[in-house]
Amino acid sequence: MRRIHVITTGGTIAMKNDEGAGGAIPALHGDDLLALLPRDIGAVEVEEYCNLPSAHFTLDTMWGLCARVAEVADDDQTQGIVITHGTDVMEETAYLLDLTVDTDIPICLTGAMRTASEVGYDGAANLLAAIRVASSDASRGLGALVVMNQEIHAARHVTKTDTQSTDTFKSPIWGPLGRVDGDGVVVERRVARQHVYCPGLNPDVHLIKLSVGMDDGFLRQLMKRNVAGVVIEALGGGRVPAWWMPGIREAVQRGMAVVIASRCPSGRVYDGYGYEGAYRDLADAGTIFAEGLNGQKARVKLMVALGKPRDRESIQRLYKAGA
Repeated sequence: MRRIHVITTGGTIAMKNDEGAGGAIPALHGDDLLALLPRDIGAVEVEEYCNLPSAHFTLDTMWGLCARVAEVADDDQTQGIVITHGTDVMEETAYLLDLTVDTDIPICLTGAMRTASEVGYDGAANLLAAIRVASSDASRGLGALVVMNQEIHAARHVTKTDTQSTDTFKSPIWGPLGRVDGDGVVVERRVARQHVYCPGLNPDVHLIKLSVGMDDGFLRQLMKRNVAGVVIEALGGGRVPAWWMPGIREAVQRGMAVVIASRCPSGRVYDGYGYEGAYRDLADAGTIFAEGLNGQKARVKLMVALGKPRDRESIQRLYKAGA
């Protein structure tokens, strides 16, 4: 019999209040979570990968999870995969899975915004919804998904938008792919997922967010370290202060991969301006454009892209193909 494979990693969905710790800490295990669900959910197998707040995840944690998901996906008896996960970096894990695990079966990440000790704990409802999505043929071929608050979101588009609300996960511009309505799964929109061959992440990729009047000291420090790549969350449609351009040109000339994202919550990187530091200048300097990805996902993609030798043009094509 084909089954849903649940992999638990911790997060708020697995937390309860502990007076000795002064707050909520990981306490629930996989079997504890399944015990909260109806008995008629079908064939479900659970394993515990780790039990951590996602703020404690490392790149090794995420890459190891990807490897395990790929193994489970290769099992002919696996109908779908559900991963319980902390919400802080859920979108980054989801996007990494989306890029690197080559499978058509559904991979659904879910979690909670309230602990099991709080009134209105949302973990059981979210887990049940994710299992239903992972069980649905309509979810096949969509890549990694985030299932929260009865909504189904594509990993490429979804982001956490609020620090406290249970309705925190949104897909700006595009909206959710579908919903879980009662015991039914409705997928109204489909996305073409992108698989990128990656033998291992290049961890030497960094993220800088611009704000008014900043100097380029952070970029200069990264140049001194000869890092592999940097993502700059630029202003508006992809603009930097004029005084950043010499450093950016030098970084590119040294062989650093420089990716330009936007600090805006939605929209692709583009403008039609002619002044120094605008899109045209950045393009002429040889930077790579993130094509609508936020800074944290642009960094994930660059770590994947640099996991094997690729030139600037090849990396830009990867970003454009996933836009």
